[in-house]
Amino acid sequence: MHICCANCALYPLTVIKQRDIDVKGLWFNPNIHPLTEYKSRLDALKKLETLWNLNIEYVDYYGLKEYLRNVVGNEDNRCEYCYSVRLEETAKRARDINADAFTTSLLVSPYQKFDMIIDIGRMMQERYSVEFFIEDFRNGFNEGRRMSKELELYRQKYCGCIYSEMERYGRNSAHR
Repeated sequence: MHICCANCALYPLTVIKQRDIDVKGLWFNPNIHPLTEYKSRLDALKKLETLWNLNIEYVDYYGLKEYLRNVVGNEDNRCEYCYSVRLEETAKRARDINADAFTTSLLVSPYQKFDMIIDIGRMMQERYSVEFFIEDFRNGFNEGRRMSKELELYRQKYCGCIYSEMERYGRNSAHR
């Protein structure tokens, strides 16, 4: 399971574990900016890993340059790049460990482009011959937020990329 952040992972992990499915998490999020935000989310996941005794692999890579090179001039389609790079890495690693399937915690957020994630996941399924596990976890988003507060995990205020940060905090700004 690709894990975008500890908060979004809570509900999907709970559901999947209730079904007695073994899960290996993957932290790979070169889209998160600035570096302080990246580190806060990484630290929160490490805290959750310890609290819940999770199995997580970390690709600790702050990819600002590559991210910007791939979205500048095409900012309106940045989510497609973001989802693709993370799901592709997840699918590759799932194939390499002979996992039955791969998925992402992004499927819990009502703020993400659910259908686009599904389309990209299916494309990676075909490319890497590993099933993309699809489940609409969005009905558990608020439960995950409640759990996050209870566990005292860092809770972010925006999607993760520098553009979503600008949109979140620049709403009342006259100049963008």
